[in-house]
Amino acid sequence: MLFGPLLFPIARAVGIHEVHYAMVVCLAMGLGLFAPPFGVGYDAACAIIRIHPDEGMRPIVGYMVALFVGLVIVAAGPWLSIGCL
Repeated sequence: MLFGPLLFPIARAVGIHEVHYAMVVCLAMGLGLFAPPFGVGYDAACAIIRIHPDEGMRPIVGYMVALFVGLVIVAAGPWLSIGCL
């Protein structure tokens, strides 16, 4: 979460579109915050619903796979996030 805003000027200087960078960073942060077993968001969600983190692994796998596939698609095709071909 710290490096997303810090690397923004570098990404702009390299020529990466701002919207594309922001979408990739948001998706990657979502993946990192909920990636078991170290994800802070995952631990917080398990604490709120009062289950052991091992029990929450199976339901979150589909979400993590979908988020990873979306991240790869957006990162590979910047025209998807920018909206122009």
